[in-house]
Order: sequence, then C-alpha cells, then structure tokens
Amino acid sequence: MSAVAETIPHAWHDDSLARRNAMVLAVAQAFGGANNTIIFSTASIVGSVIAPDKGLATLPVTCMVLGMWIGTLPVGWLARRLGRRYALQIGTLFGMASGLISCAAVISANFWLLLFGTFCGGLYAAAFQSYRFAAADTASESYRAKAVSWVLAGGVFAGVLGPQLVIFTTDLLTPYTFAATYLGQSVFALISLGVLQLVNIPKNIARYNDSGRPLFEIVRAPRFIIAVVCGVTAYAVMNLVMTAAPLAMVGCGHSVTDATLGIQWHVLAMYGPSFVTGSIIARYGVNRVTVIGLILLALTAVAGLSGTSVAHFWTALILLGLGWNLAFIGATTMVTGCHRPEERTKVQSFNDFLIFGAMAMSSFSSGQILAHFGWEMINSLVFPAVLLTAALLLWGVLRRRAEVSAV
Repeated sequence: MSAVAETIPHAWHDDSLARRNAMVLAVAQAFGGANNTIIFSTASIVGSVIAPDKGLATLPVTCMVLGMWIGTLPVGWLARRLGRRYALQIGTLFGMASGLISCAAVISANFWLLLFGTFCGGLYAAAFQSYRFAAADTASESYRAKAVSWVLAGGVFAGVLGPQLVIFTTDLLTPYTFAATYLGQSVFALISLGVLQLVNIPKNIARYNDSGRPLFEIVRAPRFIIAVVCGVTAYAVMNLVMTAAPLAMVGCGHSVTDATLGIQWHVLAMYGPSFVTGSIIARYGVNRVTVIGLILLALTAVAGLSGTSVAHFWTALILLGLGWNLAFIGATTMVTGCHRPEERTKVQSFNDFLIFGAMAMSSFSSGQILAHFGWEMINSLVFPAVLLTAALLLWGVLRRRAEVSAV
C-alpha cells in the first residue's frame, strides 16, 4: 500500500460533516468570490484613469493576485496553529479592509492606495481559495471531488452578486465612479465572516498537521508536479485572458456594462459546472476531465482570435470559465491524492503558493502584453501553455500504466 493510500483515522472520514461544511463554505464562497469579480471588473478600468502610465492599468489586479500569492503560506500556517475556521476568518478581515481602502483610493484618485486596497483583497482571496480544501478535510476519497466542486459551486452566486453590485453602484456616489461598489465589497466580506462561524472541522485533524514527510519529499513526486502544472496552467491562462478582457472590450468601443456582464458570464461559467463536475470526475476519471478543460481553454483563444464583437468576447470568456472549472477542479482533486492526512495543510498551501505565483506573473504580463502587442497576442499565448500541460499529463498517465504493467 502506498504512503498516500494509508488508512485514514475514522474521525477524518465523515462525509455527512463534509457535506454540511461544503454547503456552509459554498455560501461563504458566494460572498467571498464576489471580491474577485468586483476587482476584476473594475480595477483595471479605474487604473486606466488614475495610473501614471496606461501600461500600468492592470497593475491593481496584479497586486490582488500578488496578495493571493503571498497570503497562501500564512493561511496554511494559521490553519495549522489555530484551525481552519479561524484562519479563514482572519483572511476575511482583509476583505473588509480591501473595500474600504479601495473606496478611499477612488475618492482621492490615489493609484498607489488602490494598489494597497487590491493587495488586501488578494490576501482575502488567499483565504477563501482554501475553502475547497477545508471542505475535503473530513471527506472520504470517493467524496472529495464532490466536496470541492460543491464549494466552488458557490461561485455561481458570486458571479451574479459581484457584477450586479458593480452595475447598480457604479455611479451611486457620483462623481466617484466605483466608490460605492468598493463599500459593497466590504459588506459582502462582513457577511462571509458571519457565515464562517458555522464551519465545523474537528480539532483532532489539526493535531496531525505538523507531522508527516518533509515537504521537499512530497513535492518532487511526479504526481504532485503534474497536479501543480495543471493547476498553474488553468489559473494562469484564465487570469491572463480575464484580466485583459474588460480593458480590451472598452478599448474596442464596448461599454463598461458590456465588459462587466462579460465578466459575469465568465464567472458563471467558471463555477456553474461545479454542481456536476465532481460527479463527472468520479465517473470518467480526473485525467479525462482535466484534458477536456485544457481543450476548452484552447478554444477560448480560437474565439478570441476570431473577432472583437461583444459576442466574440463573451464567447471567449464563457469558454475560458468552463475550461478553468474542469481543469482546476481536476488539478485540485489530484493534489488531495498526493499527501497523507497529516500533511494536508502544508502541501495544499504550497500548491496554492505556486499557482498564485504564476497567476501574479500572468496578471502583470497581461497589461503589458495588451498595451504593447494587443488582444491577439494575449490569445496566441494560450496555445503553447495548454499543449505543454496536456503533454505532461499524457506522460503521467503513460508512466502510471507502465508502473502497473510492471507489477
């Protein structure tokens, strides 16, 4: 029996508790996920107005992703020391601060204050991105994919709440565009803080979180490397295209409302399939579902290169969301099979550290590429990333088959 497949203590196998936590975390995800939707929909537009250089327009989004990157390891550390719930609630406090600071930045037209506000939003995002792992803490192996996908399904409501808040509050505090939107962002974080009180993860799990194998031994395994690469590609490609899309749409003469609704359709596509993705993975296998996700990401670029009408942008964003959902949930499911129970928080936080580090680089590059090379180049870069990841995944499948045959 492999180390990963060692028997887990019975207390950790409670699918009914995992189901309950998944439902609670899905609600928290709905309000937490709106944080990202709001920042992605507004920050680059605000940045284009108050930034000292147009090439820095997407830097606020990059700072949010940088916050996600920097926040992942501290979230894992807090989860080991204080427990999942307290770690997540501390992260939510940064979400409240993010909205207040960004509102002040808009009113004062202070670009650097906006960067700090979105950075705090990234620290918040680092916390709620780990909701998916928290839901899997007590789940059996057969239920993990479903627990993860149910939490991410909360993003469907985030995909509605965020854009609608933007649309209804854009000019509520005229002449300070989006100031009221950022105040609403803080209110959503406050609601999420209360919802997290209902999360229940037994303390006997946390007691084992400092033991296990050294991190280097775990992460050098081919299985983990493949899982991380799939996650990195899913998020980096998604972020590269999504960060540039609102600015590209406005640059092509489309309205802010069209750009915001495009992000709404994108987020709905990101999280809508989550109601069934876990069941699909259980039936057809994680590798097949991940490959389908990569194919959809490639089709995103095809749609983006086909034209610049609203329909072309929206189609690309929808395909981008669908591809991300399948590839990212597939990658997350792979990661949960790469560690022992006592190793979960350090492995999961390191996985997210790598993913969001790549995402930060793609976010910053997105603005520079869009400003200097255009929307076409953004889409063209999708193809090599997807092809290399698919090749690595195929290599992993063939390698495992060879190992099984040898036995």
